[in-house]
Amino acid sequence: MLPSSLLYALALLFLTGCMAAESLYSVLGLKKDASDADIKKAYRKLSKKYHPDINPDEAAHERFIEVSKAYEVLSDSETKGIYDRHGEEGLKQHEAKKQGGGHDPFARFFGGELTRAPQEQRGPGLLTNLEVSLADMYTGRTVEFQIPRKIICTHCHGSGAESDNDVSECKQCGGRGSTVQRHQVFPGMVTNVQMQCVHCGGKGKRITKHCHLCKGQKTIHTDHTLAVHIPAGAPEGFEEVFSGEADESTEWEAGDVVVRVRSRRGEGEGNWGRKESGILGRVTLSVAEALLGFERNLTHLDGRTISIGRKGTTQPGEVEVVEGEGVVDLLFISAASEACPGIPSSKLC
Repeated sequence: MLPSSLLYALALLFLTGCMAAESLYSVLGLKKDASDADIKKAYRKLSKKYHPDINPDEAAHERFIEVSKAYEVLSDSETKGIYDRHGEEGLKQHEAKKQGGGHDPFARFFGGELTRAPQEQRGPGLLTNLEVSLADMYTGRTVEFQIPRKIICTHCHGSGAESDNDVSECKQCGGRGSTVQRHQVFPGMVTNVQMQCVHCGGKGKRITKHCHLCKGQKTIHTDHTLAVHIPAGAPEGFEEVFSGEADESTEWEAGDVVVRVRSRRGEGEGNWGRKESGILGRVTLSVAEALLGFERNLTHLDGRTISIGRKGTTQPGEVEVVEGEGVVDLLFISAASEACPGIPSSKLC
C-alpha cells in the first residue's frame, strides 16, 4: 500500500491531467446536490472497488487516486464551497495560498515553471440606496428588495462548457498553459522564454462546446433578494453590509454589498421629516387659528395621537417642541399660516 504522503502528491499531479474533463462529483458518480452522507457512501464503495490491495490493475490504481482526491475536496466544507463556486481553478488558488509559493525571477528565462505569488482576489463591491418611509425608520422594520447580480452558471458551474466531456486539453501547450519560445539575446546566445499560451489563455484547456445557458461566459444574470433589518430609531444614512453578496466570478471571491437606508418625505397633515435626532412635522393653520389659537390632534409615525395647541396668536414658522416623542427625545411641530406661508421658522424652547 502506498504511503499517504505519496498518495496525496500523486492526487495533486493527476488532478489537472486525469480529471480535467471530469468533475469531482462525476468521479464519485454523484450530482452536484449530493448530501454529505451520499458523498461518504460513494467514496466507501469506490475506494473498496479500486483499492490497490484489492485491484492491482494500473487503471484501477489511477482511478483510486482520483476518487481519493474527489472525496478529500468534497468532504471538507471549505474546499467543497470553493469548488462549487470557482471550480478547479479556485482549488488551485486555494492550495497555492496555503503553500505560500515563491517566484523565481530567472525561471521564465530558462524554461522553468512560471509561478506567481498567490494573492487573494476580491471582486468589486456594490453600494445601493434604499428609500423607506420615515415610519419604518422610527418603528423599525425588515425590508426585502432585489438587486441585479451575476452568479456562477447553475448549469456548467463556471466551466463555460456544456458538459464535462466538452472540455479538452489544449493541443498547443499540452495542458501546461504556457509554451517555451527560443529567443536570441545576441549573436551566438539563445535563451528559452516561457510565455502564456495564446490559444487557451493560460488555462491549459479548451472548450469544444459552450454552455447553452451562459454561452460560455461562466456567469448568468439574476435578481438577488436581500433583507435589510432597520432597527427602531435608525439614523439617516444607516448602512448594513452583506458580505460576499456582490457579483460572483470564477476569478475572484464575491465582494460586499452595502445598503444605505434613507427616509422619504411623507404626505398629509403633519408632513413628518427628520431634524437631526428629532422628528419635524408641519401644521398649516387658518388665519383665524393663527390669531385666536388652535388645538390639533396629530397621528404620530407609530399610530399614536399627539395633541398640540396654543392660545392666542401664533406667528408663522413658530416651532412647538414636544419632548420625548422624536427618534431620540425631541419632536418639533412647525406652524405655518395660510396667509403667510414660507416665512423662516424659529425654534421656541
